[in-house]
Amino acid sequence: MKRVFWVAVGATVGILVVRKLSQKADQFTPQGVAKQLSGLGDAVRAFGAEVRVGMEAREQELREALALDDHHPNGHGGGLDADAAARFANDPDTTWRDTR
Repeated sequence: MKRVFWVAVGATVGILVVRKLSQKADQFTPQGVAKQLSGLGDAVRAFGAEVRVGMEAREQELREALALDDHHPNGHGGGLDADAAARFANDPDTTWRDTR
């Protein structure tokens, strides 16, 4: 009876090992590599999209802080004058509106 039990355990372990090795071997076939690379490409595209969104948000924050999009009545574009730029350099948490 003990022998039958150990033969059954050995056969089960053998089957599991063979299945696991087959799965690993499939990863190194051309189809398996292509599948892995397609997943990597999707991840890279998603990361790039997130970086672009973050860059656009940060650029908008900087444009607002520096008043680059404001239009002044004298016809000149927005932006800081030299005094406001110096104050902004000393205290980056301020905005040009705080200094006028």
